[in-house]
Amino acid sequence: MKSLILRYVTGSVVLLALWDAGSRALGPEILPDPLASLVLFAVSLGDPGFLGHIGVSLVRLIGALAVAVVTGFSLGLWFGHSKKADWLGAPLTFITLPLPKIVLLPVFFTVLGLGDASRVLLIALATGYQILVIVRESALALDPSYEMSLRSMGATAGERFRHAYLPAALPALITSLKVSLGTALAVLFLAESFATDSGLGWLIMDAWGLADMGRMFTGILGMCVLGLLFYGAIGIAQKLLCPWMR
Repeated sequence: MKSLILRYVTGSVVLLALWDAGSRALGPEILPDPLASLVLFAVSLGDPGFLGHIGVSLVRLIGALAVAVVTGFSLGLWFGHSKKADWLGAPLTFITLPLPKIVLLPVFFTVLGLGDASRVLLIALATGYQILVIVRESALALDPSYEMSLRSMGATAGERFRHAYLPAALPALITSLKVSLGTALAVLFLAESFATDSGLGWLIMDAWGLADMGRMFTGILGMCVLGLLFYGAIGIAQKLLCPWMR
């Protein structure tokens, strides 16, 4: 544990040193000083307006990841363990996978309106694809002997799912969440940059438009904190659901 803490502290110091060097090279009017930015961020945590923007982004991200996990994990398992489902499911997935999901934002706004539903479903779509693909590949790689052993003991489909399919797929789910978290935050930022007046994405773009670099970096640090919180939550889920993973 001490070694892990030391590594993260060292990484943070190096990152702050690089930030400081960039601020000195470009000037604080372009890249604010890291210490000043951190102080401003800490002060902003006492501002109800700023906390409101964090709360809005947090709710959108939680809702989107919940939808992505339920749909992506379910479809990934289904395609991976059913040749009939995978016969059509795999081509549909990989034909549409390269499409940048963010380009569908105007379509979502047109169909679902300018509310949170459009943003949540867009983030869920972008991250759900990654979860689906990784979980499907994990299911396809499962050793058939596990299922054969359970069948030979008279296990039902539900028992095979509980004792073979689900435990084997959980590590893939954790990995896919770690991989897709960055995508989720990026799409969240873009989705909050249009047709809204709430959320960290809107705050960052509004501050940028006003050339308020301090406020802009406060929003950026807010996004960083969201990412760290979710990454930590995924780590806790990994320890609870997959204690054998390191």
